[in-house]
Amino acid sequence: MQDARDTFYAMLRDRIAAGNPARTVVVRGATRPGVVVVENELPAASVDGLSLTDVFCLRWTALRVEAGALPLAAMTCEVRYGTDGTTGAAGMDRGRALAAMDAELAFALQTEPQSAPKLSFVTGVVRGTNVFWSDPLFGPVATHGERLERVATVEVYSYQEAGEL
Repeated sequence: MQDARDTFYAMLRDRIAAGNPARTVVVRGATRPGVVVVENELPAASVDGLSLTDVFCLRWTALRVEAGALPLAAMTCEVRYGTDGTTGAAGMDRGRALAAMDAELAFALQTEPQSAPKLSFVTGVVRGTNVFWSDPLFGPVATHGERLERVATVEVYSYQEAGEL
């Protein structure tokens, strides 16, 4: 299942970076595309989706596995993001900034193909199956102080191969 999670993250990171190269985040001194996986970061990095703004924070929240010769794993990915708007507009553009993030996420997840060859990031080997996902389900906008936030969920599916993490 870890290979599927890593593959999904890499796909989303690359599509977001291609769609908006300016969306970046600095974590532990390194600038990278503005997509992070909460479980992959050190707790001190403060990437819980509440402290970072203008970044997509992924959290894996549910797992179901259908038994069979090739078990099918269904994982729920929560994508949390928010914005304070820009300083140049004194935050008065935060609605537009959140709408832009909504559009970036929708485009990245709904662009064909809605699948990617599964890759083991430990060995660098392409697996024999794909990772595929649903369209995002966008939750309501929440306001926390001056920040607008949203959580979108995506169902991610993958067949479990022999020897896979």
